[in-house]
This record gives sequence, structure tokens and C-alpha cells, in this order.
Amino acid sequence: MAKQNLLILLLMVLATNMAAASVTTRKLMFLVQPQPNQLTYHNGAVLHGDIPVSVLWYGRFTAAQKAIVSDFLLSLSAAPRASTAPSVSQWWSSIHQLYLSKAAAVGTSGGHGSGAAKIARVVLSGQVSDEACSLGKSLKLSQLSSLAARARPAKGGIALVLTAQDVAVEGFCMSRCGRHGSVDAKAGTAYVWAGNSATQCPGQCAWPFHQPAYGAQSPPLAPPNGDVGMEGLLINVASMVAGAVINPFGDGFYQGDRAAPLEAATACPGVYGKGAYPGYAGQLPVDSATGASYNANGAHGRKYLLPALFDPATSACSTLV
Repeated sequence: MAKQNLLILLLMVLATNMAAASVTTRKLMFLVQPQPNQLTYHNGAVLHGDIPVSVLWYGRFTAAQKAIVSDFLLSLSAAPRASTAPSVSQWWSSIHQLYLSKAAAVGTSGGHGSGAAKIARVVLSGQVSDEACSLGKSLKLSQLSSLAARARPAKGGIALVLTAQDVAVEGFCMSRCGRHGSVDAKAGTAYVWAGNSATQCPGQCAWPFHQPAYGAQSPPLAPPNGDVGMEGLLINVASMVAGAVINPFGDGFYQGDRAAPLEAATACPGVYGKGAYPGYAGQLPVDSATGASYNANGAHGRKYLLPALFDPATSACSTLV
């Protein structure tokens, strides 16, 4: 009986110790929070120096719509003194300061130049139109790189594929408003695609210039160039071009899963001015003549709304205003 009582006592002590150990482990697991992924450099290629951009207009775009985009591309590399602050060129120079200069400091550029910190300068190298939609009006993602090749991007350049409002692209509106990828990694060429969402999903791909499709509801902002669909397209072009420059082939700057990365602009969704929160774009200047909201001045008197850029040094979204 004494042995039996001793055995029971030993089992009780063992059980108590195991319970204590279990509680301690749970506390440690609770106190040590997993660290969020950081937007970091993965030592791969970036685009820098002169970046030739060739545009493929797929479907029908008016001359006025094309001018919105071409003026934006010209604005990216305008001399800082040529534009009133805040400007598109200031936004573009932030990409060099936050990302490209860091890649140069590491001393690698993925084979597209030396380790010198060359300022990225966008050069509009050509435009091609396919108004007849030679591949049809319902495109697969796999067809985007083929369309991009038709734009004949130069080495180290970007093919910009833009689809009209009546052209459907796989996943458009449901899971994406734009995309970037590789045309030819060996030649150092990338592509960017964005679509005009005016008749398909402006609440998803043209916010804040259209009532949001879901979530917090707020009045839409007046578009600075008078075209809701093209304003949304332009925002997505800016986001995707930023991503294509810092992560053209999947081994540059990104956060999270390589197959679904967050990049300079996509890491700051819906942020355009200070004080932004879901459903509110932030504090933005308003044009006294038109009532339009914007945050960047561009070429030929244009005004644009550009996304915030993620600052890896502060882990915060950096805005122009």
C-alpha cells in the first residue's frame, strides 16, 4: 500500500510539472510574436539608367485618353525644376532613393549595368495600336507577354500593354487591376499591363474616383483629367511600373511570397495622402478651378493621383502630400 501511495504521489508531481511546463510554453509562444515580413532586396535584377518604355494600345482609345498616359510617362523624368511641387518626377525620384540606390550599394544590378547608382530615367520609345483586338476581347494572362513582345521593348526596357474598357483580361476586377512580368529576362525586358475599368469594375480598379464596390462608402473624388476609367488605369500603371523597375524578374525588392509579392506601391494599397485609412484616400490638394483631387503635378499642366510608396527604412507608406 505504501509503494502504491508513493507511486501515486510521484505521478501527481510529474503531472504537475508537465502542466507547468505546458503553461510556460504557451506563455512564451504568446509573448514572442511572429515578425512581419519586410520588403527587402533579394540581390537580383533591377532596372535603372535609361529605361525605354514602348506602349501597346489594345482596343480603342481616344487621342485624349492616350495623352493622359503619354504625358504621365514624360512627367516621370522631367527635370525637378520643370514641375511645381509636389510633382510626378519627385515621386519617381523616391523610387531611386528608397530602392535603386540600395541595390547599387550592394554592388549588383542583375547584369544590367554596373553597381553605380544610375538614376532611372523613363524614355518613351514608341507606341503601337491594335484597335482591331487581333487576339480577341477576352485575354488570358499567358497572352499578355505575347502582346508585350509586339511592342518591341528595347533592352532594359518595359513594354506597357494597355487594354480598352471593352476588353476582358483573366482575373481583371476579380483579383487584379494590373500586372507586371517578364518579356525576356536575358534581354532584361519586362512588361506592365493595366486595363480601363470604366465599364467593368470602376469601384474596384478606379477608386477613389468612383464609389467603392464594397466596404466603407464615401463620395468619389473628382478626377483631375476628367476620365474615371483612365485615372484608375493611370494609378495602376504607376503601381506596376514601380514594381517592374524594382522587381522585374522576381528576385529584386519585394515582401512576402515571391509568387504574389508586395512591392513599392502595392504594399500601400489605397494610400494617397497623409491620414489615409480604408475608404479614405487621405488629405489631398483640390484644384480650385476644377474641384479635382490630386497629389502630383505633371507635364503640360497635368495633375495626377499617385500611390504612396513603401519606405523599407521606416516600414511606413511615404506620400507626396
